[in-house]
Formats: sequence, structure tokens, C-alpha cells
Amino acid sequence: MRPLQERGSSSQSDSEALDSGGNALKVLQLSDPHLLRQGQGRYRGRTPLSQLRHGLEQALAALEDRPDLLLISGDLCQDESWGGYVQLRDLLAASGLPLALLPGNHDHPALLQAALGRQAVLAPSELRLGPWRLLLLSSHRSGDCGGWLGAGQRSWLRQRLLHDCSPALVVVHHPPLPIGDQSFDAIGLRDGAELAGILLEASSVALLLCGHVHQHWQGLLGGQPGIPVLACPSTLCAFGAVQPCPLGRAEDPGGRLLELHHDGRWSQRLLRWSPWPEIAAADPAI
Repeated sequence: MRPLQERGSSSQSDSEALDSGGNALKVLQLSDPHLLRQGQGRYRGRTPLSQLRHGLEQALAALEDRPDLLLISGDLCQDESWGGYVQLRDLLAASGLPLALLPGNHDHPALLQAALGRQAVLAPSELRLGPWRLLLLSSHRSGDCGGWLGAGQRSWLRQRLLHDCSPALVVVHHPPLPIGDQSFDAIGLRDGAELAGILLEASSVALLLCGHVHQHWQGLLGGQPGIPVLACPSTLCAFGAVQPCPLGRAEDPGGRLLELHHDGRWSQRLLRWSPWPEIAAADPAI
């Protein structure tokens, strides 16, 4: 499986399937919205709900066709509150898009399941997109800003990859390898080496997507030829970029569009937009 520009793969569960006929399947990835219990609550000087709503509108306006799937790769709710997940549920319901969601370190998986379990495919899970599979992993570990899959989830992933050789796109919140930022590398995926071993053993994994780092970043898992790894910007705010932004907009919020082709190739497009203008106000205590 060779990339068109930078290629990828996706996976899912046998019971759920999306298919766009003979056209490339489009996955819109957003990440790290950090919502709060109060819809107008502020975090890092911005209103997360307004920024996410604006980002989704901007991303959809930039696309020629509606995506087949909206994927949000973790840190959905900064204060891990029921109110935050209700805000997310209502916003996403209005979009009418099929949904796949991952918990990040700033999440409460049980509340996420209770609020959105019927509206979205939640990690850990497997989702089929035409000939592709999207494998959603949960790297949430209570009390830890770093990520952890654990032996049970790694075993499940290995079995799924051995069970089916169709092209696979793996998604996890925490990057499984260092990105070159000391702070983030200290809170990456703590069993990333074990995950890498599983993915490199399988011949079907075309791409790994992640969030967590609030920036565009790309690398290779396992060295050449390896498995491409793409990190997604945040809809809320950017952190210091390790790599140059291809669009020259490293400080802006953004997302990523994946196109999954029926012959196993993939292409990707980085998206950026100006943040929703905020009225100056102090951040509330959270």
C-alpha cells in the first residue's frame, strides 16, 4: 500500500459499516476540543464549545463533499463533566454526521459512554468503512496524563489484525513514539513500543492517527518504510510546533481530512482556520 501524498488506512467493527460506493471514503479528523460543563466556559482564554462549533463549520465549508465519518481523537471534555459531554452530544447531533470518538487523558470514559454511546462509535472499537477498517483505541488511564492501552486491548488489537487483512487505519489519542517535544514525550503512550510491535507485525496497517499534541506532526513508526503517523491540530488552541506547518499557520486551530481509496491507497489534507473571535475575559476556575 503506497501513499498518494501521505497514505492511510482505517478499521472498524464487523457489525457497523459505512460505504460510499466507488468513491474515496472521507474521514474528517478533529481533536482536543477540551469542552467544559458550561457552554460559555473558557479555557486557555477561549470558549471551547464555540471554537469546536466554528471549527466544524469551517472544516465542512472547506470540503467539496460531506465526510463519511467525523472522528474526534480525544480530550473531548477538559473538566470530565456530564455537562461537557451533553454539550458535545448536542453539537454533534446537529451535524448529522456518522461519529467516532476516542477518550483522551482529559476525559471520563463512563460519562462519555452514557452521553454518546448510542450516537457514536466509541473506542475501543472497530468500524468498517467500505474495504477499510478503522481501529479505535482507548489510551485513557485514570490519573495519568500519559496514555496506556494495556495487555487486554493490545491482545484484542492483535487478534483483529490477524483476523482480517483488509487495509487498516489505527487511531489512538496519545502518539506511540516521541515527537521531539520534551513535555509531550514525557506523557506519550507508555506502551507505545508494544503497540508498535503489534502494528509492524501486521501487513495491513497503512496509517496511524493521533491527537494530544495540539499540532500537525508526522513521522514513521518503525523507520523506513514503516507506518506513517499523523498527529492532528486542536480545534481549541495550538502548542509550540515541532515541525513546520505545511500551510504556514502553526498557531491556528485545525483538523485533517483523510481520503481512503478502494484500492488501498490513502491521501490526506491538513486543514487550518482562524479561531473564533473571543471577547476578552478571565478564565474561570475549573
